[in-house]
Amino acid sequence: MLYVFNICALADVQIWSDGYQQAAYHLKVLRMHITMSMPACSPRDRSSEIAWYRGIDEGPWDGLATFDRVVHPATWALTVQLAAAAAMTERVRLWSCIAILPIRNAALFAKEAATIDVLSGGRLTLGLGIGAHDVEYLATGAPLEKRRQRMDAQVEEMQKIWAEVPPVEEHYPVGPKPVQSGGIPLIAGVEGPKAIARAAKWANGVMDGSHAMHFDPERVSEQRQRVVQGWKQSGRTDVPHFSSCLFFSLGDDPRVQLGEFLVDFLKPYGVDASFIASSTSHGADNLRAAVSGARDAGVDDLLLLPTTADLNELPRAREALGI
Repeated sequence: MLYVFNICALADVQIWSDGYQQAAYHLKVLRMHITMSMPACSPRDRSSEIAWYRGIDEGPWDGLATFDRVVHPATWALTVQLAAAAAMTERVRLWSCIAILPIRNAALFAKEAATIDVLSGGRLTLGLGIGAHDVEYLATGAPLEKRRQRMDAQVEEMQKIWAEVPPVEEHYPVGPKPVQSGGIPLIAGVEGPKAIARAAKWANGVMDGSHAMHFDPERVSEQRQRVVQGWKQSGRTDVPHFSSCLFFSLGDDPRVQLGEFLVDFLKPYGVDASFIASSTSHGADNLRAAVSGARDAGVDDLLLLPTTADLNELPRAREALGI
């Protein structure tokens, strides 16, 4: 059994755990959570989708994630998929990784997220960001201008909705109310210092998605320290939750599996072939090294991104990690 721990000897500090905002302790010992993503960009049908929900919920994974991409033939609608996962699972925390908020209506998205939180019994974490590709905005008719400012305003609107503040004066609030006290935990998909400072105003933590194909524990650790420092500079006294993600492949020929997936995944964006070929996200040894490195870097939740819809990747991953 592989156990991954972060140990923080901190007095009266709030630490994010299974219940997220827990009572303060003088010594906290937390296992690094490992969340398994759905094979979001790999074609699958109803039976395959349900099998993945159930396979992830059987464990030992701490969470089930899916990421947001409108313009891709294999991806499913984010909130619909999370609602189905909420109904088909009982244990794992559900993650959006990362929902592109500025292409959405804030009130409707807040209602959908709250509905998922109720369906799951309070197991939803929302990763939010502006996305990496303009095509998502062009496809949905959302403006490209002032995306970051719009996201900040949308988060404020969503939090008011979850606090049952009516969006229209002298009218009903938007329901349902989330199960989780204080609303649904929010993780910001941001990187730079200015974006971290903005996120510190509303997020519970940060998702570092920049090392998914080339996992570098030293750089991940440096990013975590930047996030911690950004929280302090913004006047926050809590420790920010910090998560990262990693593509992995464990099939009969992991290198070929990874390469074929990344070529398709990155095809519209003109990514250099040498960049894809240099990715180390293949094979059991590299997966073990990345998980160990994430632990040492202080990652609270590592999201594993499969590169195939073959359900056998779940037992392969369990075997590779000894869990």
